[in-house]
Amino acid sequence: MIEIDRDTCLATLADMVRNKSYSQTEGERVLAAHMVGIMEAMGLEAYLMPVEGDRVNAIGVWRGTGGGPSLMFNGHLDTNPATEGWTVNPWGGVIDDAFIYGIGVSNMKAGDAAYLCAVRELIRHGVRLKGDVILTFVIGELQGGIGTKAIVDAGLRADFFINSEPTDLQAVTMHAAAFTFVMELQGITRHLSKREAAVDAILAACDVIPELTALTFSDAPSEEHRSINRVHVGVVHGALGRDLHEWRPPQVADFVRLKGSGRYGPGQTEDNALADLRRVLDGLERRWPGLQASVRTEKAEGRPTMPAFEVPRDSRIVTAINAAYLSVRGEAQPTGAITPPGFFGTDAGHLYEAAGMEGIVCGPGGRYNTMPDERVDIVDYLDMIRIYAATACDICGVAE
Repeated sequence: MIEIDRDTCLATLADMVRNKSYSQTEGERVLAAHMVGIMEAMGLEAYLMPVEGDRVNAIGVWRGTGGGPSLMFNGHLDTNPATEGWTVNPWGGVIDDAFIYGIGVSNMKAGDAAYLCAVRELIRHGVRLKGDVILTFVIGELQGGIGTKAIVDAGLRADFFINSEPTDLQAVTMHAAAFTFVMELQGITRHLSKREAAVDAILAACDVIPELTALTFSDAPSEEHRSINRVHVGVVHGALGRDLHEWRPPQVADFVRLKGSGRYGPGQTEDNALADLRRVLDGLERRWPGLQASVRTEKAEGRPTMPAFEVPRDSRIVTAINAAYLSVRGEAQPTGAITPPGFFGTDAGHLYEAAGMEGIVCGPGGRYNTMPDERVDIVDYLDMIRIYAATACDICGVAE
């Protein structure tokens, strides 16, 4: 196991945090160009890859000596916006004894910086690998993975990949696909004085939401697949009529629109998930005579959706990262369809489904993700660098 330069590795991540790279802003391109500059200074072949409009990915290739498998690292540079409630500067790159803070540091600049630093530390120690290592810093993960889709469409491939989404260093071998659904419940209105004769769409919604929350889909190939099934209703709007007029609260609401998200595993289908939701609504209509209910999926125009991802636990990339984790931490790495990361959508789905690559999802951060004072444990970040470096050596092979 190589000795890493702690201060330089932390400074690299802090520098990335100080680059404000909100999704779909100029900051993405600025940071991508910055990453290309860093990789060129390391001696890598590096370039900007067009995605759409002015948006670009940053790609770097550390050429091997030949004769070994190639390894791609994949992570996104775009971040969510900072929310209220922060007690430190979200773009300050603040470091204390335990954590490094910043918007996007967990999701997922710590993962990005970890694989950048892993390659730089190997170079610094004079290590040469047989296989190529490809570093991909993408944008648009928050728009369904358009940056990684651009990589796939451009034909960029490796024998194996590591996606560095935040898993708290656990090896996630399976995650769900995601879809958005819209349900509409149409009841019968009456004035509150006659509500016994009405069919209250709001009460019907209150009846069905717990059933949806508890739902798993009927086509799960195994209990592990079923463990990453989930349905969540995130939007509820009820009032009068399809236009949802709110100015007449004395009347029983006759229309409710629910919007939610579903998760299903590899081997399961969106069509079956939609059919299961329809069966729930059939039961609701039986319990509420006169109610009419519908469900449909909703997709953002021109945007991909995140496919499911799966890799066998005994595959080459999984056993390699398991061995690296053991060598760094002295204990077995948690591995499998681990939640909550198993409910995430990640670019690993595109690399698995569209590119046909074998990979793993494993990165630093997660516990303090998408919250005020987003942060990553320093020890986790530094250990991830060591694990990535060891995994690259194992997969690509060390040249004589």
